[in-house]
Amino acid sequence: MKHISILVPKGAILGSLEGSRQLLTQVNHFFAAKGLASVFKVELVGLDKATPITGGLFTVNTNVVLEDVKKTDLIIIPALDGEITRAVENNKEFIPWIIKQYQNGAEVASLCMGAFLLASTGLLTGKKCATHWMAANDFKRMFPDVELVTEKIITDEQGIYSSGGAFSYLNLILYLIEKYAGREMAVLSSKVFAIEMERSSQSPFIIFQGQKDHADDPIKKAQEFIENNYQEKITVEQLASMFALGRRNLERRFKKATANTVIEYIQRVKIEAAKMSLENTRENVNEVMYNVGYTDTKAFRTTFKRITGLSPIEYRNKYQREVAA
Repeated sequence: MKHISILVPKGAILGSLEGSRQLLTQVNHFFAAKGLASVFKVELVGLDKATPITGGLFTVNTNVVLEDVKKTDLIIIPALDGEITRAVENNKEFIPWIIKQYQNGAEVASLCMGAFLLASTGLLTGKKCATHWMAANDFKRMFPDVELVTEKIITDEQGIYSSGGAFSYLNLILYLIEKYAGREMAVLSSKVFAIEMERSSQSPFIIFQGQKDHADDPIKKAQEFIENNYQEKITVEQLASMFALGRRNLERRFKKATANTVIEYIQRVKIEAAKMSLENTRENVNEVMYNVGYTDTKAFRTTFKRITGLSPIEYRNKYQREVAA
């Protein structure tokens, strides 16, 4: 039997905590219906017997407290709520326990913003990790030694797992069910809980917001210029000249401040504008392409799909609102 410890951090988000518990315990019911023994022992583990979560709206009564769990097989860290550095600080007592359990053979999975607590252990250094795309800038700033894969729904490296934003944690739980209880149980869980299986990317959901939480004023001005003139052909040399910076200096500072190269930033701003047009207008793909400053159809479609995971037509079919004629 697999011993699963679902942590109950202070300020956890109820959905990922209870959703994980419900999915995993349901697998035991599926096995019982076949006359078979349970495969999971699922426990809620907290720093205290009663833990306030979701901004104090709910209180979770845990099965056990941390010091009572001497050994476990899988640790699940649910999403954290509120200002993230404070949330991690409030739950730092979990960190040495997580490290010790991993060193003793346990696996660890973080859900959405739970990645910040997992990364604080140091176990993710040099490894890939997913989290909510809205938290990408904060994560990169706080954990530069972790390879953040913003587009991924699931990562799996050396017994450490992570999931992307919000309800994509359900896909990671299904992934773990398949690993520990078999494909049949994962498919059955998918059907009973109406969860689409094997989603691999959260790229279609990402809204590019720019990265301006830095103190490099010339780079902020360069970002603002790009965002206000995305319809034009903007070059690195043009920006370097405008802000009296050498090209290499501009590129180095831009990457340090925004986590994107200048060209990547220009592309993402253009594609974000294209997404808005595809959602809200009746312009055809070529019109959208020209309006955001592309003249090469292949380059536009290739860049659009690389950033969103969908072709322009697929994106429009998925997200377009009703547009008046």
